[in-house]
Amino acid sequence: MAENDKHLGIQDIPKHDRPRERLEQQGESALSDAELLAILLRVGVKGSNAVELAHNLIRKFDGLRGLHAARFDELCAVKGVGRAKAAQIKAAITLGYRMSQEKTREKEVINNPKEVFELLGHLLAEAKQEELWVLALSTRNQVLHKQRLYIGTVNHSSVRLAEILEVPMRLRAAAVILVHNHPSGDPHPSEEDIRFTEELVKAGRLMDIGVLDHIIIAREGFRSIRQDGRVEFNTVQPRLWH
Repeated sequence: MAENDKHLGIQDIPKHDRPRERLEQQGESALSDAELLAILLRVGVKGSNAVELAHNLIRKFDGLRGLHAARFDELCAVKGVGRAKAAQIKAAITLGYRMSQEKTREKEVINNPKEVFELLGHLLAEAKQEELWVLALSTRNQVLHKQRLYIGTVNHSSVRLAEILEVPMRLRAAAVILVHNHPSGDPHPSEEDIRFTEELVKAGRLMDIGVLDHIIIAREGFRSIRQDGRVEFNTVQPRLWH
């Protein structure tokens, strides 16, 4: 087999420049995202070593967030990746996220919109489809349950208020936060978002369930409809929301 027909791996890089050896000697913080990704990939593709393949993936999907948001089949379609490497990439990114969640699991208390974004932004900011989530809270703003109710095109006219409020009712929660994403990248609420929130607040008031906020998450950040000021929220929830 000719030299340029080989799958080039990390072993083809000079030893002092190999990511694995550098990690052992200098620690993982010394490595770039591409070098860390190359350790997972192990081998590259015809004409490119593992580090070059990693750089190509990061460029193609616009960084680690893009890799996280990419579908499994999109990763598999990249020359040199395939099913095994795609699974390794997805598993590694998800493990990293779960580790970050473990640190705060004991204190999953939501006191402001930014903390909602920190809780669900990883899942929703780069999502390519609309998703609607419900957070059920205790009287101390502890997250009792988080649940995705819809995925796909979230048409407000097809979303049942009773289905949203059933989640806190079932858990005997004091309040609920509605969260959805805008795949367009713009987190500003639409007029339809405002009207739907008003209807949810009214329904919650009838059922003695506080609607604390409606958060919209997108690639450009997040917005709180409560902070937007165009909806008068009910005030069942006693803790500070800022």
